[in-house]
Amino acid sequence: MSNKITIGLVAMSLLWFTACHKQRTSKSINKNPAADTTLINTIPDATDSTKTITPESIGSISVKEVDFKYLTAKSKVSFKSKSQDFDNTNLNIRMKKDSMIWLSVTGVGLEVARGIITPDSIVFMDKIHKDYFVFTYAQLSKQYNFDLNFALLQSVIIGNLPFPKDDNGSFVKEKDFYVLKQVKDRLEIDNFISENSLKLSRLKATEVPTQNTFTLDYEDFKEVKTFLFPFTSQINLNVKSQKDQQINETNMRIKHSKVDLVDQNPGFPFSVPSSYKRKR
Repeated sequence: MSNKITIGLVAMSLLWFTACHKQRTSKSINKNPAADTTLINTIPDATDSTKTITPESIGSISVKEVDFKYLTAKSKVSFKSKSQDFDNTNLNIRMKKDSMIWLSVTGVGLEVARGIITPDSIVFMDKIHKDYFVFTYAQLSKQYNFDLNFALLQSVIIGNLPFPKDDNGSFVKEKDFYVLKQVKDRLEIDNFISENSLKLSRLKATEVPTQNTFTLDYEDFKEVKTFLFPFTSQINLNVKSQKDQQINETNMRIKHSKVDLVDQNPGFPFSVPSSYKRKR
């Protein structure tokens, strides 16, 4: 079970990790197979009322974002893919803005996995099997055929735009959303900004030319230190396998029970014992 939690934690970090690690045989974390843990992610349908917003008006649409120095959160993560399925695993998160994300998975009162993520690399320890994994974004992107980065991972947690708004973006109006359309390297990004709250509510990133897609759906906004913060994030990844050309779908839900934005460093303890074996 601990290995599934570890892989799920890695998958929570960048979602495509499950394709990078050969699983050990273990029992499923989801002990209630009858429960419906399907995670649904919807994007507004295109409508005839879609209206292009003039370039002069782009600057007038100011997306409200969360600003912080450090963040701490207590959360639960659910994950479902072709090979993994678990529900409501305990996750503790600590962040330093634009610099570091620290993750800790606990089960039955014990810490079973810990990870540290920076803009350059990702390291995770499986504390049950006493081994660890080291990844770079370039390795993962090549292995899973989808380009993601630290900024996108950070936005999964806090709900900010993963790519800053600039003059190269364009807005269109769709139903109750302002849609900021961006092109970054191989990604075409649609950012759905709520007309009422001016918060990022949904995001869809499509990789060209593979047409692999990554979508986020933010819900349950609550005020944290004057900022509207999404306490639920639903994530969907559709990636075409390079081996058999089949579409592999991965779904994940993160639900925060507590979020604090603080000025003092909460600490990011992370040290791999010399007795641990590197698996990757």
